[in-house]
Amino acid sequence: MKTVLSIAGSDCSGGAGIQADLKTFSAHGVFGMSAIVSVVAENTSRVIDIQDVTPDMIEKQIDAVFEDIGTDAVKIGMLSTPQCMKAVAKKLIEYSPRNVVIDPVMYAKNGAPLMDPNAVETLIDVVIPHADILTPNIPEAEKIANEKVTNTADMETVARKIHHMGCKNVLVKGGHAMGDALDVLFDGESCYHFKTRRIETKNTHGTGCTFSSAIASNLALGMPVNQAVELAKEYVTTAIANSLAIGKGNGPTHHFYDLYKNGLKATKNESLK
Repeated sequence: MKTVLSIAGSDCSGGAGIQADLKTFSAHGVFGMSAIVSVVAENTSRVIDIQDVTPDMIEKQIDAVFEDIGTDAVKIGMLSTPQCMKAVAKKLIEYSPRNVVIDPVMYAKNGAPLMDPNAVETLIDVVIPHADILTPNIPEAEKIANEKVTNTADMETVARKIHHMGCKNVLVKGGHAMGDALDVLFDGESCYHFKTRRIETKNTHGTGCTFSSAIASNLALGMPVNQAVELAKEYVTTAIANSLAIGKGNGPTHHFYDLYKNGLKATKNESLK
């Protein structure tokens, strides 16, 4: 059993953050663990409030995982403050985990900020250099690279610019663009494109968390980066295509669609024989 640790915020409504990460890990057959950095009171419509966990407690959660179980991959999501970022970076230096996937979460699906705007410089200097793969969406990539993205060529340009900040691979996600859902991966030498049809639905809460966690799961399972991204893209596309109309706002994706459709039904039928 491969193990994956998520270091991220908690979404009490279950569609994003730690909750989405753990569901994604389970759907990929890996053992998920968590270090919660912020407690977010949110639902499908709005973010009500955020309470950050102390840097000391963040460090102790990470220590608890590494001194006992260890990891085959680490997914890092919401890091809201410079202090939080520095605590996580300190432990990444101490434990040197393999397969670090960093999703630089800056905004909730409804646009509410989840990162202190003054923390971007710390993100660039302290966190990004630890990424085996960084997965910003277009608004996040624009903020990190300080450049506007209007087309595919721009996505490649900012991917290269962010790569120079120290991460090994950069995946700029095109979910906020028009047309097909195109993501651009730069590995330090070449750019690769991953494209799927755009699915018209408002129920996309937690897609970034889910995508990055799927990549981390695939890396933990031993896949190379290109394959990890390709299969994660297929997974999140299926989850979006079968998203759930839960709540009054942007509903969650369906992390267990294939399992609910096939696995549980088969198991139930077997038990009835």
